[in-house]
Amino acid sequence: MQSVEIAKAVSQEAKVVILDEPTSSLSDNEVETLFRIMNDLRDKGVAMIYISHKMDEIKRIADDITIMRDGTYVGTWPAEEISMDEIITKMVGRELTNVYPEKKHKIDDEVVLEVKGVSSIHERSFQDVSFKLRKGEILGFGGLVGAQRTELLEGIFGIRGKSAGEVYVKGKKVNIEHPIDAMNAGIGLITEDRRGNGIFGCLSIKDNVGISVYNKYLKAGFVLDHPSINKVVDESIDKLRIKTPSSKELIQNLSGGNQQKVIVSRWLANDPDILIMDEPTRGIDVGAKHEIYEIMEDLAEQGKAIIMISSEMAELLGMSDRICVMCNGKLTGEIDDPKQMTQENVMQLATQF
Repeated sequence: MQSVEIAKAVSQEAKVVILDEPTSSLSDNEVETLFRIMNDLRDKGVAMIYISHKMDEIKRIADDITIMRDGTYVGTWPAEEISMDEIITKMVGRELTNVYPEKKHKIDDEVVLEVKGVSSIHERSFQDVSFKLRKGEILGFGGLVGAQRTELLEGIFGIRGKSAGEVYVKGKKVNIEHPIDAMNAGIGLITEDRRGNGIFGCLSIKDNVGISVYNKYLKAGFVLDHPSINKVVDESIDKLRIKTPSSKELIQNLSGGNQQKVIVSRWLANDPDILIMDEPTRGIDVGAKHEIYEIMEDLAEQGKAIIMISSEMAELLGMSDRICVMCNGKLTGEIDDPKQMTQENVMQLATQF
């Protein structure tokens, strides 16, 4: 879909092309193809604005780099005259010595989620997948675009149909046919497409956070307890440092990073034991990424179990305690030794066709 959008823009023979996060859903090979096309367009005199939070891509493809922070223009520099560390410092307004927080959480032996032989109703999707998730663990899911990682986790959450397999939560078999079944079992899901099916753009921050707990704050069975809901929402805004004038602000007016924090707040208000995070930092800046990572670490310290799908290799290696790798709907391997968690080993498992 992303490739088609790029082809559509290029085919118009425009003099100026704006590419906003064009590689967010592309594989490495597709990224190389895109860059080749961009270089051809540049040779033909086409000017391009390339918006991305992937620093290595910016440094590689850009002639000049313009940095913005909190809606304000910071400055423009020739790409060859500014380092990666300088870019990050100017983006976040402070120096980030460690992008990934120190791992202080401890993994319990208790298995909070066990998936046995789960298969999709579609033959070309995930088939016969089994894995375990322990209390206080951050389990990463790696693989190339199209590996069916998102489809698998949406199947477990009840969004997609399953033809076979069993799901156990804390040793008890659960029948998840719909998302409400997963929520009742203590499972939360932060979706891959934040704008498409994550936020309710026309609603306020309060409604976006409170919608998961409105049923818990009812008077006489049908009247919402707004003071209690406001307290929960305000605490979430303070705890996650969401930048907003008030809880009444429409979520669509926030930056991508703050929208993502609101979605995280929604699930924290519901207090799940298991949280599935699908591409949790896609399309957000380095500073917001660091804050999301800190939230994940805090949750793991509290004993929450997290499944993180990520297409960013550095993120996958930097945040995961253990990594499951998928290819063409199959679970091709698992890496649990930190010394073996390398890009080469993940890619080897991700290409076992």
